[in-house]
Formats: sequence, structure tokens, C-alpha cells
Amino acid sequence: MTVHGGGRTEAERDAITVEIGYGLCSAVFAAAVVLGAVAGPALLFALPEAVEVSLTGAGPVLATALFVVRTVAVLVGSAARLSPASPAAPAPTHRPARPVGPGRGRRVSPWCG
Repeated sequence: MTVHGGGRTEAERDAITVEIGYGLCSAVFAAAVVLGAVAGPALLFALPEAVEVSLTGAGPVLATALFVVRTVAVLVGSAARLSPASPAAPAPTHRPARPVGPGRGRRVSPWCG
């Protein structure tokens, strides 16, 4: 893998492209489902005019809002996963092993020599 001027490898650029494509495709799918679920009944059934107008108006608004939220959520999540770890991040700490002694660790049975 070669680094091209910007400091990112080709694999990193490919991963970013895939994440953007995934974010957009999943947002389009989710928005289409919401649009169909909200506005669909108004188009399929004979509903009162006020309900029909409100559903056909709310469907596109909710679908657009969901598209934006889903896209941003996927891209922010992928940015956190794809960015290198901060050098200032503390190293994980490990607890020391418990000492083995009287009353600690293994139990000694009088039947097990």
C-alpha cells in the first residue's frame, strides 16, 4: 500500500468510500421504508381528507429527517472507527494477580494430600 501525499493509504481511502456508500444506501432504504409506512396508508385506503393530507405531508418530512440522521450517524461512527487512536489515550491497566497464601487463592482440603 502506498501513501499518496495526503497521508492516507489506498486501503484507508477505500474504507472511507465504502463507509460513505453504506451510509447513503442504508439511509435511502430506511427513508423509503418510513415514507411507505407513513404515507402508504393514505395512498392505499380511503381515509378522511384531513388524515390523508397529514399523512402525505408527514411522510416526506419524516423520511428526509431520517435520511439525514442515519447518514450522519453512520459517517460519525465510521470516522471514530477509522481514525487512528489518540497517542494521548491512556493505556489499559491490568490488575495484579492476587497473592496466594493462607486464606487466599486455592482452598486446601484435608482429604487432598
